[in-house]
Amino acid sequence: MRVTTDLWVSALLRRVFGDGGFAAVVKRGATEAGAVFVLARGRMGEVALFGPAPQTSYDSARPDDRFFSLLGAGDDAAVFDARLEKEKRFDPDIWVVEIEAGAVPVEELISVKSL
Repeated sequence: MRVTTDLWVSALLRRVFGDGGFAAVVKRGATEAGAVFVLARGRMGEVALFGPAPQTSYDSARPDDRFFSLLGAGDDAAVFDARLEKEKRFDPDIWVVEIEAGAVPVEELISVKSL
């Protein structure tokens, strides 16, 4: 059985803070099964947006894992904010978590699959 999104996000925040980074829930979605989007901000102004990976990324042996895909990266945060607004209109149950990972790469905090 998959853990609730609420519990998963709480664990992510704890891990980020434990590794010396900062994190905040920007939008709280459905407690049980809301999709999670992670907006990672670097200390030099770079931004990366990660969203749920396509279903084809999942292994049938481990269907309960959460995988993410890089949706975009750059230094224009307005582009990613607009994308998240669009996602919120499409699915009001999404979660948006913003992190500044610090010394730990985002790929060590979340499972990223390349498309």
